[in-house]
Amino acid sequence: MTGSIFSAYSDVIEGCGVVYGPDAIKTFLPHREPMLLVEKMWLDEDGTGHSEYTVKDDDFFVRGYAPDNKTVPFNILCEIMAQGCAIVVKDKLAQGYMPLFAGIEHIEFINPVKAGDLCECEGRIIGERAGIYIAETTLTVGEKICCAGQIMLALVPAAN
Repeated sequence: MTGSIFSAYSDVIEGCGVVYGPDAIKTFLPHREPMLLVEKMWLDEDGTGHSEYTVKDDDFFVRGYAPDNKTVPFNILCEIMAQGCAIVVKDKLAQGYMPLFAGIEHIEFINPVKAGDLCECEGRIIGERAGIYIAETTLTVGEKICCAGQIMLALVPAAN
């Protein structure tokens, strides 16, 4: 694998650099619908990863958890942040690795997320232990921080 997988399905947006859409994301994340919880991802000049996902009324987790309230379960918020953080290790992904969600630490759930909300995630690598990358990440909706903490990503060889 080469870095070219990232350029085939992406756009350049001023102020964001290269923004990867769903087709490009599927070339380096193992997730597929209904578990693909990232619609856009990009890196800024500082190496901070950004991602977006709009929660839909018909998402399986909205229909199955508190359907009258249309609230996103906290474990799904962690998954949204973990998938969004994968962009910070994109150079490794281009070398033939696949990211796996390896853990969470110091997670705080601050505000609920509901169907219709645009989840915006930011993440940056703060360390590495035994091949597991530690990212500090936040998930916001508008100006509200909804979830924040540390996500661990393990990189394993991708199946060919």
